[in-house]
Amino acid sequence: MDTDGTLKVRLRSPPVEGAANEELITVLAEAFGLPRRAVTIAGGVHARTKRVVLEGIEEQRAAALMATFAG
Repeated sequence: MDTDGTLKVRLRSPPVEGAANEELITVLAEAFGLPRRAVTIAGGVHARTKRVVLEGIEEQRAAALMATFAG
């Protein structure tokens, strides 16, 4: 996690035909313990920087998990 609160995720899939977006959804769903349908890319579908919505998780819980990702 960056100092500005953003979470950086490195993906293996190329940004072709939505492959990287699908991988991002899978990675975030697994990391936050959510089903894939609970993760939505709300902005930046075709950009390198994305805004993501996680449904079914409290903000405090998500923030706590993100803090653990910072390592």
